[in-house]
Amino acid sequence: MRIGELSARTGASPRSLRYYEAQGLLASSRSPSGQRHYNEEHIQRVRLVQAFLAAGVPSATIAEMAPCMSEPTQDRARQALEILGRERARLSEAIDDLLTARTALDHLIDDNHAYLARSADDAP
Repeated sequence: MRIGELSARTGASPRSLRYYEAQGLLASSRSPSGQRHYNEEHIQRVRLVQAFLAAGVPSATIAEMAPCMSEPTQDRARQALEILGRERARLSEAIDDLLTARTALDHLIDDNHAYLARSADDAP
């Protein structure tokens, strides 16, 4: 199948598919004229890449796990699990940082409400 059909069957834009290929997340064969060709297995691969991206895993990290996706083995699965654990820790840290920032923002909002309440009391 060509890139347009893979796009239609996965919901990934042709631009995204070309990006996946450039990042080493997807490989296509090429016709003599240079057109990309994909097979049925590529549908599953694109969906897996989309799932990783939706989970916040950067494309470079997905590329680290590409060997496990292409030819899974116990050792590669363990390596992928280690990588995913690292990504989960990174996301947890980012969430903690965002919660801290939100708490600080809530305090600023409370201060602003208090100021407005005091200003309303002082108005004639």
